[in-house]
Amino acid sequence: MFSKLLIANRGEIAVRIIRACKEMGVQTVGVYSQADKDALHVSLADESICIGPAPAALSYLNQEALLSAALSTGCEALHPGYGFLSENAGFADACNQSGVHFIGPTGDMIRQMGNKDAAKHSVAAAGVPIIPGREDLQDLVDAEKAALEVGFPLLIKARSGGGGRGIRRVDRLDDLASAFRTASQEAKSCFADPALYMEKLLEDVKHVEVQVLCDNQGHILCFSERDCSMQRKHQKIIEESPCATLTATQRKSLLRHARAAVKSLGYVGVGTLEFLLDQQGNYYFMEMNTRLQVEHPVTELVSGMDLVKWQIRVAAGIPLPFTNKDLPCQGHAIECRINAEDAANDFRPSGGTVELLHIPGGPWVRFDTALYQGYELPLHYDSLIAKLIVHAPTRAEAIRKMQAALCETVIEGVEHTAAFQLDMMADPAFQGGTYTTDHLRKRGVVL
Repeated sequence: MFSKLLIANRGEIAVRIIRACKEMGVQTVGVYSQADKDALHVSLADESICIGPAPAALSYLNQEALLSAALSTGCEALHPGYGFLSENAGFADACNQSGVHFIGPTGDMIRQMGNKDAAKHSVAAAGVPIIPGREDLQDLVDAEKAALEVGFPLLIKARSGGGGRGIRRVDRLDDLASAFRTASQEAKSCFADPALYMEKLLEDVKHVEVQVLCDNQGHILCFSERDCSMQRKHQKIIEESPCATLTATQRKSLLRHARAAVKSLGYVGVGTLEFLLDQQGNYYFMEMNTRLQVEHPVTELVSGMDLVKWQIRVAAGIPLPFTNKDLPCQGHAIECRINAEDAANDFRPSGGTVELLHIPGGPWVRFDTALYQGYELPLHYDSLIAKLIVHAPTRAEAIRKMQAALCETVIEGVEHTAAFQLDMMADPAFQGGTYTTDHLRKRGVVL
């Protein structure tokens, strides 16, 4: 096991990793930008180092500064969390070449699955269904030809990256040129890769994903699926497990295909395979995230496993406690992402000082955050400020528990989305579990 680990991240995920390490007896080194000097993870880590000014490009994305911090403090490993450099193949290579173990898959694996064209080819070879489309679009002329072959509506998508960036819907040929240019520009700006691909737009679908955990000995754990269909601008806002509309037969088949995919890849570490589920019960592979997911607490509550601890253990070569099995889902869990946004004003980002903070409590209520009373929230980074997760024996009970917990959540001084999430809990489509990825757009919420 590693004795000392650097956390190349900030916010609630940095706090989450620090807590796991403390329980494992692993020393931690936190890093922070000048804007984060008063952040909670800075005080919780055993050591902390400033790595640059506020802009992420000069701090949390500064590979040289992060590696220098790890080496100068004697860290044996580096945990990237999610976002930032967590799926950067070059950074994974640089860490491992410097003798600092990157907590995640190899750079080659990240490249293979980070390139969505290559990822689809890889899983299709293992018999996993994929969405019809065209890969590696060369230019606009090529895209127009492909669009006529694929048919409308369709999606233009960035080959690299994620988080809803570099994606444009196209309903007719006349709209293709504008969508192609803006998607390519956004992909280049966000991921330094302007390459695009195209896929048929499947409407009225659910976004379901399968969490996997694989060790160096070839053992694979598949966890019960998560339903991540409640989205705004391709960004997840609510996640739950299990999916209310998936049958036992569908679940068995989905997990079988997920297992076949990671086995064929020889994958090691934590990962998530994402699928689209249509109204006829057919599912199609969309992409794979080669990192810890924001919504990992949902899986932790229905499985009883600490994914962060096992992610670190597997990276250290420790075998999994179970061999090649699907873990049963225990009860039902729901997560609401609370963002520093003003939902009443076009979800405008919000900053300021947290004047009053009351965290909800009670049995099986979890609140993952880096907030504290008096904390001044910077506007330089992602708007996620907390994740509220609940667990109950049934879905109906979990919804009621979430409603109670949201009512008890108090964050004053910063505009946030807890009230919006409470509204979502009462939405008939959410109550019935029938909501799809475009539900909020149809409600007029997505602007």
